[in-house]
Amino acid sequence: MPVLYLLGLLVALTGMVVLDRRFTLFFWRDARRAAIVLVAGIVFFLVWDLFGIGLGVFFRGETSFMTGIQIARELPVEELFFLTLLCYLTMNLAAGVPLITRALRARSDGARAGSPALEERP
Repeated sequence: MPVLYLLGLLVALTGMVVLDRRFTLFFWRDARRAAIVLVAGIVFFLVWDLFGIGLGVFFRGETSFMTGIQIARELPVEELFFLTLLCYLTMNLAAGVPLITRALRARSDGARAGSPALEERP
């Protein structure tokens, strides 16, 4: 099935959008800034890929799961979606980890405040 990898990337990207929307992480916090950061990340990694391809370090792997459509020599269209997923995931993590840390800290502080045995400790 020649679109399986692209389909997997699109499903993962959809998951990133759902998480972003649910927890107001990246685009739903500041769409303009998010778009600039996402595009900058994608462009950076595309340039990185093009340099790697030009130096003969990167090459397109042959598999029946890819569409075969190329943006440039040795650069499949799936790479663009992969880089989008990579950058989006990174930004969701960068925004989400502080939220998780704060929630865990508040939960820990709340548990400590509710337990008399723990309050007596210095």
